[in-house]
Amino acid sequence: MNNLQRVFANGKAFIPFITAGDPSIEITEQLVLQMEEAGADLIELGIPFSDPVAEGQVIQDANIRALAGGVTVDKIFDMLKNLRKTCTAPIALMTYINPVFAYGTDRFMRNCREAGVDAIIIPDLPYEEKGELMPFCLKYGISLISMIAPTSNNRICMIAKEAQGFVYCVSSMGVTGVREDISDDVKEMVKLVKTVNDIPCTIGFGISTPEQALKMAEFSDGVIVGSAIVKIVEKYGSECVPHVAEYVRMMKNTVMKCSY
Repeated sequence: MNNLQRVFANGKAFIPFITAGDPSIEITEQLVLQMEEAGADLIELGIPFSDPVAEGQVIQDANIRALAGGVTVDKIFDMLKNLRKTCTAPIALMTYINPVFAYGTDRFMRNCREAGVDAIIIPDLPYEEKGELMPFCLKYGISLISMIAPTSNNRICMIAKEAQGFVYCVSSMGVTGVREDISDDVKEMVKLVKTVNDIPCTIGFGISTPEQALKMAEFSDGVIVGSAIVKIVEKYGSECVPHVAEYVRMMKNTVMKCSY
């Protein structure tokens, strides 16, 4: 059983997202350790980028703060290598395709492996163009996570058939951000994926409350929460670690109430 399989081996998974370097690379390191301690099954780390097209205002602002603070891809890899001395939680990096190309695809994926990264999520990489990245992912043992959105329509089966690790189901149209209502369309997406590929399905975009998490966990294998956590980081700054840990613990306990 590999690291990603372990994420879903003991019930419903809770996957928190934070932006690396917000408010600082040192606090990010503490956040990862404390989120693991609080029960996070996998941790998604966003690499700050100047044009994060899939992100709402909350995460855009976090990207700006992190970049203004001087975070770089190399500093993130160094932090991860240090984390791996004690942290065993699976880690997924979320980035965009331009930073990967600019860094050098082979070098980026090699550093992912050396830093103990398990998976990569690239929202602006269309399924039809994943061949640009897949050979390097296979070479270094990094899972390329497929995203499926309500607009994927007849492409859902095609994407699901070749998916690795788990499928990231986007709960609603538009960019990331807290939402009051989440469409039921995602339930049908999960069903469709499962008919093609018996692979874990997680749901992200818009989830912030325990009630929303519980509802999504009832028909999926895991829940991803980003903007709600990034808002806590923004509110408390360098004092955010215990507040984020408390939130992660609450959400993990909530999704664990669901049984298969």
